[in-house]
Amino acid sequence: MIKKKTLQNGTRIILEKIPSVQSVSVGIWVRAGSIDEKPENLGISHLIEHMLFKGTEKRTSKQIAEDLDRIGVHSNAFTSKECTCYYVKTLESNVEKACEILTDMFMNSTFDVTEFEKEKAVIFEEIKMIEDSPEDDAHDQLTEMVFRGTPLESPIIGTTETLSSIDRDMVVNYLHEQYSADSIVVSVAGSFDEDKICELFEKALINLKPDKTKKQAGSAIYVPEYRSKVKEVEQSHLCFGIKSVPHEDELYYTMVLLNSIVGGSMSSRLFQNIREEKGLAYSVYSSVQAYVADGIFSIYAGVSHEKVKDTIAAVSEELRALKTSGVTLDELEIAKEQFKSSYAFSQENVSSRMFSNGKNLLLRGNYMTPKEVIGKVDAVDMDKMTQAFQKIIDLDQYCGIVIGNKEHDLKDYVKGI
Repeated sequence: MIKKKTLQNGTRIILEKIPSVQSVSVGIWVRAGSIDEKPENLGISHLIEHMLFKGTEKRTSKQIAEDLDRIGVHSNAFTSKECTCYYVKTLESNVEKACEILTDMFMNSTFDVTEFEKEKAVIFEEIKMIEDSPEDDAHDQLTEMVFRGTPLESPIIGTTETLSSIDRDMVVNYLHEQYSADSIVVSVAGSFDEDKICELFEKALINLKPDKTKKQAGSAIYVPEYRSKVKEVEQSHLCFGIKSVPHEDELYYTMVLLNSIVGGSMSSRLFQNIREEKGLAYSVYSSVQAYVADGIFSIYAGVSHEKVKDTIAAVSEELRALKTSGVTLDELEIAKEQFKSSYAFSQENVSSRMFSNGKNLLLRGNYMTPKEVIGKVDAVDMDKMTQAFQKIIDLDQYCGIVIGNKEHDLKDYVKGI
């Protein structure tokens, strides 16, 4: 059973009790991510996520790690384009101790100047790591192109230049602006005492400012864009993407199923054609990502340098087949069963349920029960599928990037197909 309530301090809390387990997952979700940043402080949300583990008024960073390990807590955090989440997973018997450490980090971090500079150096290495992974680099650059002119184009990690200019005062000011009670959701799933959890977060989060200034959503005219990046790599990394639908769109679950059919599984069209039949790639897949106000559908393939044009032709071939013949009822039914299985497996994990409940309440203002989710998937029919694939069938409307050992004119390749 799922409950949601607003605490007297203004934060919302969503609780899902699962009596059959011994563990509990707790997350503090903040509606602050890269879309809330300015050009001069790109990467500040992610930097703050790192810094909350670097020491509080009563704990050093080492003491935080030791105190968590002492009670067997798994703790981590992540930053996305739309939000940041700090979370712990522990046994029911240790949940109050774990939450005390979590809220101490969240409310009482000191942002020590020495630790601050050390952590920026750590993130500089993280940036290099992404650049050394051509697949990740291609996806990041593709996202920037597809969402050009909107807040979603900004990289979550920021840049070396912007991070270098961020100081402690900028971090403190950003926290004050963004980490308000109305922008925070506490999500709890597993075995726990509801009254004790609510009392703990009621007291711990009492000093948050009540609300923050709402930001106007940005918009821009979408224009296809192409890039070619020359790098010493063993294979070429090809990535195409196009605007999709936001999470609340009536076609969202249809797009999820369509993605499974096109390139989201081993039986998908791209996998069977490009890898199994043509042998052009080891890794080939499609993916769909939905945000509050927008979405992206993308196709990736890692191929031999001399196979770039052949792979683009094969991708175009599959999109044309989708345009002329659509999808079959059998493909739709397979995609539905794949989704239901994956979703059911995720529901057996307390952390997955905490993530789902917290993210949905924070970004969409509500949550969906498993029954409601499955109902949405079952409601997808061939008419909805036709509406969905019309959004992704024209390759010349995609943005594209290739990272390889030589320059490529992707626009020319696409036009020449």
